[in-house]
Amino acid sequence: MKFNKIKVRERTDWEEELQKSWAEIKISNDFLFGKLMRKNPGLCKKLLQRILPDLEIKRIQMVETQKAISEDVDARSIRLDVYTADDQDRIYSVEMQLADTKELPRRSRYYQGMIDMNLLDKSVAYRYLNDTYIIFICPFDLYGMGLHKYTFEGRCKEAPDLKIGDGATRIFLNAKGTRNDISSSLRAFLDYVAGKISDDPFVQEVEQAVAEARKNREWRHEYMTLMLRDQENLEKGLEQGEERMVKLNQILIRKKRYRELERASTDRAYRQELFRKYNL
Repeated sequence: MKFNKIKVRERTDWEEELQKSWAEIKISNDFLFGKLMRKNPGLCKKLLQRILPDLEIKRIQMVETQKAISEDVDARSIRLDVYTADDQDRIYSVEMQLADTKELPRRSRYYQGMIDMNLLDKSVAYRYLNDTYIIFICPFDLYGMGLHKYTFEGRCKEAPDLKIGDGATRIFLNAKGTRNDISSSLRAFLDYVAGKISDDPFVQEVEQAVAEARKNREWRHEYMTLMLRDQENLEKGLEQGEERMVKLNQILIRKKRYRELERASTDRAYRQELFRKYNL
């Protein structure tokens, strides 16, 4: 296959585009979402309470962002967008997932195993494993049923009302849901993720935090540094003549999926999934 060399934009032009991208950044951006949840644990608590109204969450511990978990040097590590625990020692992992890479259910399974291994000391009985809630917020319908919220717990196939009782819950939120299946408060937030601002008090509070974040020079610098590093990866791909990687990088940059771009640069399996998704 003949390789068509594609001219990379000058660094100054790229920086100008990043400046504009930061000025227009929204809560659906995983970088910003993580930053806001860490800086404003009260917002994180309110969001969790909306997602899980049956739980009484009095307070949460320090919110960690981009928490890395790796149990073996030879095993694939995970990096969680938002990770926290409440006053009952229940564990929450929350992630903004913009792209449907067709592997989210199995990725959530891997997350569950890694989180459990991280929580349980070898000398502690299994009954002391924390209850966990792994939550993905998506602007797409993962299962195509129109629900805003898909909650999964282990159940007995022969007796569907019987739960396994292992304390593990996985939730996939769909900002494009069409059914009347959730509270108006959670729907207001999911509509906000999809780009619709309402007068809901929590949405207004988050929108104000987003507006303030856009003025945060430190965050802007960190964001631009990450994106410029990804641009350098694009240039490296050009130099190496890896046409598929170049095309993938261009697609992700055009779609402003910068976190996916960063992950694809280091995660071979994930990169292969994106190659298949975009028919490269």
